[in-house]
Amino acid sequence: MIDIHITRLHEFTVLLYAVSVLLYFFDFIYHNRKANRVAFWLLAFVWVLQTTFLFLYMEKTGRFPVLTIFEGLYFYAWVLITLSLGINRLLRVDFIVFFTNILGFIVMAIHTFAPVQYQSKIIGEKLVSELLLIHITMAILSYGAFSLSFVFSLLYLIQYDLLKRKKWGKRLLRLADLNKLEFLSFVLAVVGVPMLMLSLILGLQWAFLKVPGMPWYDMKVIGSFIVLAAYSIYLYLRIGRNLSGKSLALWNVASFLIVLINFFLFGKLSSFHFWYS
Repeated sequence: MIDIHITRLHEFTVLLYAVSVLLYFFDFIYHNRKANRVAFWLLAFVWVLQTTFLFLYMEKTGRFPVLTIFEGLYFYAWVLITLSLGINRLLRVDFIVFFTNILGFIVMAIHTFAPVQYQSKIIGEKLVSELLLIHITMAILSYGAFSLSFVFSLLYLIQYDLLKRKKWGKRLLRLADLNKLEFLSFVLAVVGVPMLMLSLILGLQWAFLKVPGMPWYDMKVIGSFIVLAAYSIYLYLRIGRNLSGKSLALWNVASFLIVLINFFLFGKLSSFHFWYS
């Protein structure tokens, strides 16, 4: 599993797995069966690739791959994916499927991007750099989703105020109706939350590999988890408490203010996020 082409396929597999997790999260939140089907078939393709890698490695070494920690991690990830596919197909318990895949993604990411398993130091260092690139890209994409979600919530509040004060006119007509604005804001938050969560998983792994003795009380790390918590609460209020309207829009606006504070202020206070600010 050291050949550069196999390494690229491993990276591609992780990215496919990330997309599958995002779609499972969307189905878990929004009960979208089409998203569930696409996620299932993506995960099935990941399983086929993982199984192929597993048998190729067994043929190369002539033994079952469980004798080292990295072999064990790979086999463990394969078991989790297999169980996830079985649960999704036979039991259809979305809660278990989603969280099983989160665990499986963590294990697969640890195995794929850990440089100590590669004989070539150059390949190992390149993988760690690519891990950082993926982490930053996913974080920025999640912030982009949160930004658009904020815009729709802000438009919701403007529309709400115009309707309450009965300010009819062209401005009111150019804004979408309240239900559509609230729906779009919610959907973008649904996209942003799992993307940020996966970004944090990859970012923590990069920090563990490249920043020995990293202070876990680092402001950027704490701020990122606060952002994740704020938007997770937003989703809980929308789904679990059936909260809607002005109160939910205000919570979303407040959550985005935390995003801005984390991006512009906490990044400068961080001891190692110099590339982020």
